[in-house]
Amino acid sequence: MELHIVKNFIDNAYHEAISDKYYDVYNPAFGEVIARVPETPREEIDRAIESSVNAFERWSKVPVTERIKYLFRLHELIQNNIDEIAKTTTNEHGKIFNESKGDVIRTLENIEAASAEVYHMMGKNNTEIATNIDEFMIRVPIGVFAIISPFNFPLMVPFWFVPYAVATGNTVIVKPSEKTPLSMELVGELIRKAGFPEGVINIINGGSDVVNRLLDSKEIKGVGFVGTTGVAQYVYKKASESYKRVIANGSAKNFAIVMPDANLSQTIPNLISSFFGNAGERCLANSVLITFKENHDKVVSEFARASSKIRLGYGLDKDVDMGPLIREEHRQKVKSYIDYGKENKIKLIIDGSDKVPEKYKKGFFLGPTIFDEVPLDSKLIKEEIFGPVASVIVVDNFDEALNIINSSKYGNAGSIFTESGYYARRFANEVNAGNIGINIGIAAPLGYYPFGGMKDSFFGMLHAQGGEDHIMFYTERKIIINRWFGYSEKEKETPTTLK
Repeated sequence: MELHIVKNFIDNAYHEAISDKYYDVYNPAFGEVIARVPETPREEIDRAIESSVNAFERWSKVPVTERIKYLFRLHELIQNNIDEIAKTTTNEHGKIFNESKGDVIRTLENIEAASAEVYHMMGKNNTEIATNIDEFMIRVPIGVFAIISPFNFPLMVPFWFVPYAVATGNTVIVKPSEKTPLSMELVGELIRKAGFPEGVINIINGGSDVVNRLLDSKEIKGVGFVGTTGVAQYVYKKASESYKRVIANGSAKNFAIVMPDANLSQTIPNLISSFFGNAGERCLANSVLITFKENHDKVVSEFARASSKIRLGYGLDKDVDMGPLIREEHRQKVKSYIDYGKENKIKLIIDGSDKVPEKYKKGFFLGPTIFDEVPLDSKLIKEEIFGPVASVIVVDNFDEALNIINSSKYGNAGSIFTESGYYARRFANEVNAGNIGINIGIAAPLGYYPFGGMKDSFFGMLHAQGGEDHIMFYTERKIIINRWFGYSEKEKETPTTLK
């Protein structure tokens, strides 16, 4: 059976790039290659850039009320194809169907949020700022934006950026992860059906060569990136060298505190979803569980009991709670943290290193793993694992817990489970992280709010993945000052005295 070759989407048409370098796309549950992705050559990258530049000249002049109508149509098309898109995401990523469907739902939420651009594009004005002079501030689009997205949310993350950029009058080039390009390829056809003019949204595929060309191009005016901290720093620095606007989200190490007064019947399901949902492959996943001496044993017992019931398997099967990891090499990387814990004789409550479903022996599976009483200097506490591995620590008091969290070099998210408004409020105000959950395990903002991030989890000045910051990221302010010489003193008289 011939493998599918992923195509670029330029000027509302699919094009197969001719390349001497290809990446394999796997179905991680089966461990089988299902498609191949070309490293798009420079001439085709430049073609996509030229297309986007030309489209910007026309698209930026389309009234914002008209631009939003295209988003309405795209929203309807994605909604009508939600199951097909979700199945595609499950097959290329491995996450279970409901998680993939959630990815698409968040995509729709961002399109809905971007539909408020009529309001956000409003300027400001003062009449008679000086004698016979009026002054206006209006917002104008900037140009072409490049969106470089990660493997773990193939559709949602590109749509943190795409709808806001195009609604404000810009054009975009999306570079999906070479590991999970199929969802965006599928949506390309829906973009065409929605009637977007050619070049407003282009999609090109590949790896680092494509990224570097986009970063080098002076025609690209801004970049949105989500990935690891090392690459985020590289993207931020390289894009800034050509004076691009940049949003670069990096790695995370998220902590969850369970206070002694927490409602465990509600807390435990939240912890399971937070630590092991999406197989731990998300930047908002909690990784370290902080308990207290008085509730430690109970929390760990309940957490372990619920974790042991998680069923692994193919994400489109029934009765499956967790899918595989994205690649065998990533599975081995996550497993190396489990091996590290064992070698250092850290207390192991549940070992998921050899948990593989009988039907899917070739899949890239790891089961939930829980280490207890983990030393604070352990790399299990300090490093992003990006897999289903939980590390439990015990503290004496709330202040100690806060100090541990704030000592991390990352600042993406954090959660607290408590019935105390006092501790919840202190946590919200004192934890140095951009997304805070109170009795919520995954502190994921809706599209109407920005996606936060602090310290080594974010590089940039504006959190423009939704929220109010996006209007400043995607537009430039223009000041217009008017004077009308014909406006004489005679004409300023009251209407009753005019002749």
